[in-house]
Amino acid sequence: MIELKDIVVRFGDFEALHNINVEVKEGEFFTFLGPSGCGKTTTLRTITGFIEPVSGRVIVAGEDITRVPIEKRNIGIVFQSYALFPTMTVYDNIAFGLKVKKVKKQEIDEKVRAIARKVDLSDEQLQKAVSQLSGGQQQRVAIARALVTGPAIICMDEPLSNLDAKLRVGLRNELKKMQRDFGITTIYVTHDQEEALTLSDRIAVFNNGYIEQIGTPNEVYNHSATEFVCNFIGDINRLEPATAEKMGLPEDENHFVRLERLRVNQTGEGTVFEGTVISSEYYGLYIKYFIDVGTQVFKVIEKNDGVNIYEAGERVAVSISRTDVMSYPAATVEQ
Repeated sequence: MIELKDIVVRFGDFEALHNINVEVKEGEFFTFLGPSGCGKTTTLRTITGFIEPVSGRVIVAGEDITRVPIEKRNIGIVFQSYALFPTMTVYDNIAFGLKVKKVKKQEIDEKVRAIARKVDLSDEQLQKAVSQLSGGQQQRVAIARALVTGPAIICMDEPLSNLDAKLRVGLRNELKKMQRDFGITTIYVTHDQEEALTLSDRIAVFNNGYIEQIGTPNEVYNHSATEFVCNFIGDINRLEPATAEKMGLPEDENHFVRLERLRVNQTGEGTVFEGTVISSEYYGLYIKYFIDVGTQVFKVIEKNDGVNIYEAGERVAVSISRTDVMSYPAATVEQ
């Protein structure tokens, strides 16, 4: 559906994107993930036409659109700020793109009301000014405006970042449901790892203008291709040299293990470390423990069963299986 082939973007002497290659399937929810300044938004803006690459091609459905103007790309865009007209009604905001295309008034009305229903905006809300709506409602307006023209693709640049945490989680679920209902190919930009893992069919992890890994949420989390991805996606324990030595792991590699892979007071396969609980953090569904085993302090996540809860100062055994360790050549350490 969407192909980026050897995309290079420069701003003056600064090369923002280095030979970016991505292929997005039709109907896929594909996320660009990475820290600020890594190139994810620049890549999105290259797809939408706001940025023209110095080399490489943008291909959609087999057609090269690298030099095609923004308005002719048939791509819906939802900006971080929503970019709505605050003094206009919700109805007029959604209808704006159709009016620009000189669609007939009756057809505009039918399309606006149909898309509003799909994103849970009432007839009453359609008559309100955008400034009267909550952040979540404004986000729905921005999505409706992007979808009403019937684009083949929708691109979203951090659309939930301006919302509070609780609303963000709720709208995250709605976004995925809407995307499935519409069956529209979606490119989503975020720096939030949890958001990316929750929403995406596949994820491209960006770092300094390069793509470190493209894969499913499970692949990038449990089978991180590089040390950068391993550290960026979720929380993790880096094994100290003495810990790695006890486990018989190679000295010329850096070793990591995710918090939920460590087991407390459970016999079975793996290397066992005796230690003391230093402190804990209670999250309801799970408890995060900090356990000093001498060679290092482990962070461990245990499911909260309401029974096996360990107190500070308590002696415990922590076991790690070698199959749960992700290892990378020491020479690739990020400075």
